[in-house]
Amino acid sequence: MRFSTRGHYGLKAMFDLAQHYGGAPVPLKSVAARQSLSVQYLEQLIAILRKAGLVKSVRGAQGGYMLARNPQEIKVGDVVRALEGPLAPVDCVHEIDPKVCDQADDCITRIVWEKIRNSIAQVMDSITLADLCREAKEREGKEKKENKEKRKRKRKRKSEEGV
Repeated sequence: MRFSTRGHYGLKAMFDLAQHYGGAPVPLKSVAARQSLSVQYLEQLIAILRKAGLVKSVRGAQGGYMLARNPQEIKVGDVVRALEGPLAPVDCVHEIDPKVCDQADDCITRIVWEKIRNSIAQVMDSITLADLCREAKEREGKEKKENKEKRKRKRKRKSEEGV
């Protein structure tokens, strides 16, 4: 199963809005710049997310977009389903409207596709935008610590070479 850029880029945009939750509305131009996305494509994605009730817009000079709910209440699965549609590796195990197959009763591979769909759904529905924000902060902290250690080793090497 492969997700399109709609789900990928839309999730990046929602993550960006989550990082700015509680502040002023965020202009799409800012989100696009930070996430390396096309403003035009982002406008299309945000329109879908707004219709799904995941973002809201604020008009005016200080306008922009913001999450419609707390990042803790928005799951990755909500975002991906809004942009990609129901999760389904094959049509016969579609989340909402499974296509009836004349071999459904005897199809042993259907079990595999159901398990794959359920596993993907379980992961996506267990991660919130707030979880992504926490993970980003942890990574940022680890990166800063690693960079500090590298600078420290570099200074030590220089001082040993100078001796």
